[in-house]
Amino acid sequence: MSAIVWDKTGSREYELGVDRGVLYPQKTDGSGTYDNGVAWNGLSSVTESPSGAEETVLYADNIKYASLRADEDFGLTIEAYMYPDEFAACDGSVEVSPGVYIGQQKRVPFGLAYRTKIGSDTDSDKGYKLHLIYNATVSPSETAYESVNDSPDAIIMSWEAATTPVNTGDYKPSARITINSTKADKAKLAELEKKLYGDETNEPTLPSLKEVIGMFPKTGATE
Repeated sequence: MSAIVWDKTGSREYELGVDRGVLYPQKTDGSGTYDNGVAWNGLSSVTESPSGAEETVLYADNIKYASLRADEDFGLTIEAYMYPDEFAACDGSVEVSPGVYIGQQKRVPFGLAYRTKIGSDTDSDKGYKLHLIYNATVSPSETAYESVNDSPDAIIMSWEAATTPVNTGDYKPSARITINSTKADKAKLAELEKKLYGDETNEPTLPSLKEVIGMFPKTGATE
């Protein structure tokens, strides 16, 4: 037995940043699978917004008898200085001619991958978290165009996204999964990233959430 020790050297971790954004538009054949991934340059912020899971209280025998929780929903807000051309269809635009887009069209669902850094008091690059989002759709958003003045700034575009959970196999349906590089099997993580980002012989693809879960051993992390 040992007493709890707070703020031990090397244990003061924090999370920051967002990088390596990848967009995976969903195929339009109804299969629920995704087209090849494309880099999302200019991704500046992803705000994850879980909701739902409200409590329903049951009373009996003049006491609080039980507490039920509704299913949880998952949404996110994406902010960026620019987006890949492939995102136009996800935002309800169709390219009717090279460089000519018409809006208010069907919004294509998509998957998204991005990383956030993990640092500590002894190592600012201790690792990262890899976030994968599935079956997301964005709502119409406003964009404010302003005259260039003596304090110019680039436009930050923003989209509110909702998700529909997908099959996970042994677990409840979900629309997201997070892999911590400091704990996950490093060989399996490298295999997953090879799929996500592609290489000299393979296109970047988004494996199903069920497939991602199956790639990692349930017994815990190994070196």
